[in-house]
Amino acid sequence: MILTAEGIRKLERELEELKTVRRKEVAERIKVARGFGDLAENSEYEAAKNEQAFVEGRIATLEKMLRNAQMVDEANLDPDVVNVGSRVEVEDLDSGDRMELRIVGSSEADPARSTISYQSPVGRALMGGRAGATVEVRLPDGRARFRILSVCR
Repeated sequence: MILTAEGIRKLERELEELKTVRRKEVAERIKVARGFGDLAENSEYEAAKNEQAFVEGRIATLEKMLRNAQMVDEANLDPDVVNVGSRVEVEDLDSGDRMELRIVGSSEADPARSTISYQSPVGRALMGGRAGATVEVRLPDGRARFRILSVCR
């Protein structure tokens, strides 16, 4: 899995929060819920145990992601070529709309915040491009054409 340095830091912060804060909170909820009596019909206990399972599962997932992560070495990348970590200003040639996108690893993507995965259809089309290039993207509802206006880190 390819991640930016920012993406790795974000995952590390989430992992630290889960291990140091959420684990303790859930353990306290379980302790309190046990005091409510019969565990077989104790909904608070059941909910706390489910949350504990979620937290432990997320911790395991994050640890695996960080073990397998490859950080993009932006210092060795051509700043004029679209790559993971690039900020790309594009123009939709059909609508004339302009937008700035940041190309990131798949676990960092958040299209609502204009961060797209290098593995997404638009991300794949933009990868390796330079300012002035036009790319065509096959989308579920047709095709889109974009002109790359600028590329920066």
